[in-house]
Amino acid sequence: MNSDDALPGLPSPQRLKDYRIWDSYFTPSYAHPGRDGSSQLIADVERSLPAIRAGHFERLCYFAHVGLGTTTDADYETLAQTQPEALLKPLETWPDMLMGMIMLNGQRVDASLDALNRWLRDGPMLGVYFPGGGPAALSCSHPNFHKLVQRIAELRGVIVQHTWFKTGGKQSPGESTPSELAELAARYPEQKFICAHAGGEWEKGIRAVRESPNILVETSGFDATAGFIEMAVRELGPERIVFGSHLPSRSLGTELGKIIGASIPERAKSMILGENYRNLLQPILTSKRT
Repeated sequence: MNSDDALPGLPSPQRLKDYRIWDSYFTPSYAHPGRDGSSQLIADVERSLPAIRAGHFERLCYFAHVGLGTTTDADYETLAQTQPEALLKPLETWPDMLMGMIMLNGQRVDASLDALNRWLRDGPMLGVYFPGGGPAALSCSHPNFHKLVQRIAELRGVIVQHTWFKTGGKQSPGESTPSELAELAARYPEQKFICAHAGGEWEKGIRAVRESPNILVETSGFDATAGFIEMAVRELGPERIVFGSHLPSRSLGTELGKIIGASIPERAKSMILGENYRNLLQPILTSKRT
């Protein structure tokens, strides 16, 4: 079967190409290159290539650990600090396919500010990801976020915040909910935020950010359920939704199916699958060309 053959359950290759899919949430090895440099991450990207090609994705964005204590692996943290070239290897290997953002640690403000200068101002990264778990997790309602968001805004970067509403409350104090992200976004109306996973419990998540025009919801990370995209389009408008595949830990069919199988206009599908994310990244992409 060649790349122009339609795969079972997917639209035709030409239709997929016409969508110009830009993936906002790619998680190869959760951007952990491994102790030997970049081989683990490179291998995981390579394992994802059949799905990427089947979906005819144009570009994908992953989130890199950069030595800020965002993992529990002390050896890797040292490697990230002493061998930054390992973090650039995926971007150098697939320059036309991959884009990167860095994981920040809200508990280490000064180090995170230095990382913003190194990787966004002077480097190739396009934004930041604030994790919802692990040693660096800090609720986005914490005051530490204020200096970081201000600097990211100055650099025209995109902010992706992991969010989740969980039955019974937060699993840990460092988790963030869409409601907390809405509070942060209200302080910085000119900055765009991505509410990762639409808050997990997406009905609550969509309602929590509905009145926050500078927040877009991202589509990955939970099982496909009827009505999700339709509600998001109805409540937020198609311009406030971005596609994420969560490859390789989620399936291509599950994540693409949420959008392609939704009862929404084709124009809205094209916006969600690629156009909105391109528009979101345009300010920082433009700044790096000048």
